[in-house]
Amino acid sequence: MAASTPTRERIIDAAMSLFSDNGFRGTSVTQIETAAGLTPGAGGIYHHFRSKEELLAAGVERHLARLDALRDIRRLLTGLGDLRAELTVTARYVLAELDRESDLLRILASEARARPELVRGAADRLIRLTYTEFAAWLTERNQLPPERARAIADAGLGALMSRRLLGTVLGVGAPATDDDTFVTAWVDMMSQVIGG
Repeated sequence: MAASTPTRERIIDAAMSLFSDNGFRGTSVTQIETAAGLTPGAGGIYHHFRSKEELLAAGVERHLARLDALRDIRRLLTGLGDLRAELTVTARYVLAELDRESDLLRILASEARARPELVRGAADRLIRLTYTEFAAWLTERNQLPPERARAIADAGLGALMSRRLLGTVLGVGAPATDDDTFVTAWVDMMSQVIGG
């Protein structure tokens, strides 16, 4: 039986939200069916997925596919021509994408021990490739040696990611500054480091 795209997407939406809130083990198939508008307890998700694990993998894959543009920083910044503007766009875009993918981040954090292969693969696609793209942009844009560009990418993207991950994953309280102030300080810092 062919799965209809809207039903499959509703199931993934419901599951990812529930997995984020309750954890994978804390979410039942019946809860997913109810949240997706299916008949609870009837096994409707099994028309679309062989198991709850396959549903989790499909949800993670869908989220990662949405983040392809985040890793393509060079394409995003082409043509701006102003370092501060390019850094501002980078910072705001990374923070916005991390906000948008907060369910995925919470799921990856909660499943790190139970499903390390899933988390490693997702982290590789989400984080390592993003750092690689940013370092490549720094090398091309500013003629930095590759090792220096990688170190700057580690520090710069690490600051952006920790800003969101502390609150999203660990539930740490609100940062001391608002995003506008943070982005301005980040751009100032990155401009000095890149220029120096």
